[in-house]
Amino acid sequence: GRLEAVTQQMGYHPQYLDSFLKTQHYLMHMDGPLPFDCRHYIAIMAAARHHCRYLVNLHVLQFLQAGGDPQWLRGLDYIPPKIRNLNEINKILAHRPWLITKEHIEKLLKISEWSWSLAELVHAVVLLAHCHALASFVFGCGCEQDEGLGGRGSLKTLSPGTQCFLEASNSCGQELLRISRKRSLDSCMELDSLRERMQQIHVETEGREEMRLLQQDWEEGEGQGWRGPCVTDSCAGLFPLADPIGEVTGATNLACYMQDPDFGYQDFARRDENQTQVFRVQDYSWEDHGFSLVNRLYSDIGHLLDEKFRMVDGLQSTAMAKRQGCEPSVFKRGIWNYIHCMFGIRYDDYDYAEVNQLLERVLKVYIKTVTCYPEKTNTEMFNRFWKQFKHSEKVHVNLLILEARMQAELLYALQAITRYMI
Repeated sequence: GRLEAVTQQMGYHPQYLDSFLKTQHYLMHMDGPLPFDCRHYIAIMAAARHHCRYLVNLHVLQFLQAGGDPQWLRGLDYIPPKIRNLNEINKILAHRPWLITKEHIEKLLKISEWSWSLAELVHAVVLLAHCHALASFVFGCGCEQDEGLGGRGSLKTLSPGTQCFLEASNSCGQELLRISRKRSLDSCMELDSLRERMQQIHVETEGREEMRLLQQDWEEGEGQGWRGPCVTDSCAGLFPLADPIGEVTGATNLACYMQDPDFGYQDFARRDENQTQVFRVQDYSWEDHGFSLVNRLYSDIGHLLDEKFRMVDGLQSTAMAKRQGCEPSVFKRGIWNYIHCMFGIRYDDYDYAEVNQLLERVLKVYIKTVTCYPEKTNTEMFNRFWKQFKHSEKVHVNLLILEARMQAELLYALQAITRYMI
């Protein structure tokens, strides 16, 4: 299946992979408020915000398998208004979740015949947050450059035109048909069998990946062709620059799935002070507020999400922590709180001076890029940061990014829903 690259990366941590696949299976394939085709189309909309063709392709195939209308794949102008109305909160959650308000929620719940129910909206919000965060993982681990069926390599862009890139040629259509006849990995493979397979991948791939990276470093040499991503001027020169319109992002191909494409992340620290306030976890937290709300409106998803959050917190990062001279829990909390800080979420009991002490500049730039604008990430950035650590340790950082980002988006969305309900 098209998810193979993601499962191979997450397979370095098999227990987390098991929890992730259970959650994804429940979101996409089990009973819930939303029809199956709508779920996959919402996932397409979410992935398109970050130009993530890997996830778009995956959910296009599953959208068609679920009986979705192929006309919808021509873009937002061809879908029902009810789904198109999600575009605003999709855009806000993906880039500046602190801007979401109860008015956005009210608008979706009170639009005559196109109105959403609370249960449907919670399902949609969880899907959006899940796919935004997964897009960060896909780019952060280099899965976007995996051709899926043909192994590693650059994704090929199609010629620009009026048609959406998913309206394939005859040869591509035959390939889509062939793939669609396969059973979906996350919906049809038994988890017990998958666990055994991932254990095998974990053993076989670790050494192979390290040898590949060592060979690549040997061939390329140090310091050739380096330019920094446009994060901050002070960080220039750390990583190769991602091509903004080249083979990796292919933004023109996904334009039909989004509106206002220029809307992107903006540093929370530079916001208008009169416009929004810092989100204090002491006032609204996942454990005390978000979990119960989401579980009440979308049965059992809260338990699955909570298990996933706890699972990533329980992963070991001994080597990373030793390098920084601290306990693993301290190091992981520094990464988690740094990510939440970029979205305006603060913990009153945490000394944020620790972030600069624990996280090297190279790592901070990598985390910020993957979290806030993952489409600017490329595989070179993944290979270059912390060369001395195992591949599994790098994947662990990306799992922390995935879960911290997802929880941040959920906290803002669920708080807005709570305020609407009061």
